[in-house]
Amino acid sequence: MMLRAHKIQLRANNKQKTYFAKASGTARKAYNWALDEWEKQYKAGGRPTETALRRQLNSIKRKQFPWMLEVTKNAPQMAIIQLGQAFKNFFAKCANYPTLRRKWIDDRFTLTNDQFKVNGSRIRIPHLGWLRMRESLRYEGKIVSATISRHANKWFVSITVEMKKPAIVIANENQVAVGVDLGLHHFATLSTGKKLTGPKAHKALMGRLKRCAKNLSRKKNKSANRKKAKIKLAKLHYRISNIRRDAQHQLTSKLVEQFSIIGIEDLNVKGMMKNRRLSRSIADMGFHEFRRQLEYKTEAAGKKLVVADRWFASSKLCSCCGEKVEKLSLSDREWTCLHCLTHHDRDINAAKNLEKMAVSSTASACGAASDGAMVNAIASHVAMKQEFNVKVTYG
Repeated sequence: MMLRAHKIQLRANNKQKTYFAKASGTARKAYNWALDEWEKQYKAGGRPTETALRRQLNSIKRKQFPWMLEVTKNAPQMAIIQLGQAFKNFFAKCANYPTLRRKWIDDRFTLTNDQFKVNGSRIRIPHLGWLRMRESLRYEGKIVSATISRHANKWFVSITVEMKKPAIVIANENQVAVGVDLGLHHFATLSTGKKLTGPKAHKALMGRLKRCAKNLSRKKNKSANRKKAKIKLAKLHYRISNIRRDAQHQLTSKLVEQFSIIGIEDLNVKGMMKNRRLSRSIADMGFHEFRRQLEYKTEAAGKKLVVADRWFASSKLCSCCGEKVEKLSLSDREWTCLHCLTHHDRDINAAKNLEKMAVSSTASACGAASDGAMVNAIASHVAMKQEFNVKVTYG
């Protein structure tokens, strides 16, 4: 089984928006209160748990926080459960230490599947009744939960559905593979020779962003005009993210639809963002989101996503003979192999190497199992034509 979430905008009136704001504030207060109590009990030598904190909140909220009773009981309870999961991820070294939730930024609350009902393009929420959604739920399966959140003064519901995993496609010679090389000038270069330029929405709307930010800075603190300017700037940021995400969804969906095996690089995005001159352009491309979408879409379609090792020299290897060039600067967009005299376009050559790596990693000779297990094939430079240093992720 696998989980899929569908995020849909809600058609909410002022009364419903006010209720959402109250529920989000309740969830935020419960989360921050539980985090503070967790730290106090831990420093005192105790071993706090999210179950004990939920019971503690239930025993005191009628006297200390009576306004919590005005919204659904799921708002504070699910917030504390999420804090417990955040600490589990922290102790497993999968995430950073939990931090306090902030107003306007972390406005959200979660409902369990027994607290709401979905019927077509409508959803029933406690204390509110039926609300209209912009579209109906796309996925079929068991509904697990729903999270209502605010973005740019608009309210959305993200409905999580439990679905069956598709049958895994066994590798064969007829499967079509593609290598995808990511860059800044061209967002994606395919091994087929096609180059795709990203929308670069942040760069295109930079002038408008500066004007809105400057206009916001001139408003008096806590004034109505400042609130309007803040919402206007938030809407512009949300529009930029939507443009970027839409382009990524279209590209990843086409790749998963047309190809059975996809090879990409394991980019160190966090390290790349430390470059002062390129960090804005790197963030504008959204490399991490591109990989995340490919991972869940290939899994849902039963396709294979192969992620090359971070140190795999895709640009420096000749895709024809496998010879490696020792010196190749970022400014060298084309180069000629000294061994076979083949002239290469840097990005297309890298994409072809990623395609070869993806195909070789799925073959049984490289150690890949037909059931889709995780493998690590570390090959020497002598056998570079057939085997590569890879990390394989299967759907």
